[in-house]
Amino acid sequence: MNTNSRRKFIKNTIAGSALLAVGLKGWSETIKKWSGSNSFYQPGNTSFETGYEQTPLPYAYNALEDIIDAATMEIHYSKHAAAYAKNLKEAAVAEKIDTTKPLEDALAKTSAYSTKFRNNGGGHYNHELFWKCMRPKQDNNKPAVKLLEKIESSFGSFEQFKTQFTDAAKTRFGSGWAWLYTNQGQLKIGSTANQDNPLMDLPSVEHKGFPILCLDVWEHAYYLKYQNKRADYIENWWKLVNWDFVETRLNG
Repeated sequence: MNTNSRRKFIKNTIAGSALLAVGLKGWSETIKKWSGSNSFYQPGNTSFETGYEQTPLPYAYNALEDIIDAATMEIHYSKHAAAYAKNLKEAAVAEKIDTTKPLEDALAKTSAYSTKFRNNGGGHYNHELFWKCMRPKQDNNKPAVKLLEKIESSFGSFEQFKTQFTDAAKTRFGSGWAWLYTNQGQLKIGSTANQDNPLMDLPSVEHKGFPILCLDVWEHAYYLKYQNKRADYIENWWKLVNWDFVETRLNG
């Protein structure tokens, strides 16, 4: 190979390597975007970040009467949810999770951690969100115009949205959650088992995205008042939805 040919070969090799590197980087970003949950949670939005400590309820135990009774709220918050927070902190210490970062950061990497972290990290996050998604009951409870229009364009009508969400909650076998979440700017409805949620990078979590509304359908959330009548609990719960809070998450 003469000198000019050798130079041309080296130049083409370097250029090809650079293009390959760019292509691989782009593919890597695409894989990260679709396989993990980091694309759904935007770090730095402190109004939506969840810590590792249990925060106070935004209302009194009896504030959601007569939809959710005071005894259920007290047990749910001070026993069930408190236990998730306690066990989560234990898991974080044992697994050297950086608790100076928001919990969402670790939930996006749930597959790297233990079952204890998965169950209690999910349990803590889900409940912290759930409390904020409710307020004292309002008759004819509906979102404001902007969110209502988004829901209507996504699901056909507000009533169709409620039917789909209610079905997701009613048909979740055993314990779990129903979700309204965003994915690529689109509103979606789904459910997860146990304490899983859409932020988790787990194959078993079918519905991945950024949660903006959730409903707890574990029996401890309603059994004292409704016994086995989950459908009645769900139907009444619509009067409690804090649509103002939901809209802030949509716009965030």
